[in-house]
Amino acid sequence: MKRLRRFVAGLAMGLVAAAIYQELQKPPEKRTWHGRVAGVVPYDFRFPTLERIRQAYWNPDEPRIFTDRVLGLGWAINFYSLLQVLGQLSAKLQIAIREGS
Repeated sequence: MKRLRRFVAGLAMGLVAAAIYQELQKPPEKRTWHGRVAGVVPYDFRFPTLERIRQAYWNPDEPRIFTDRVLGLGWAINFYSLLQVLGQLSAKLQIAIREGS
């Protein structure tokens, strides 16, 4: 288990370093400090705002459960979408239980 934690920590540090390197390769006026490492893993090193926090963690307009993180590297959980999906699964399960009885 300790090896796995070290591996994950090393991978995370490598991705952060890659994101910083990616930004530093741009001319200073084009640095946004947010984007995706290798076009896959999102990063955002800007100071978070309440609007970006809301968009990441409670956004009824976004159907995805996993959204870009507000600060740092990786993904956030859109709890609004998660609760919608769980509610739909619960309703389907209740119907299946009733039909099975």
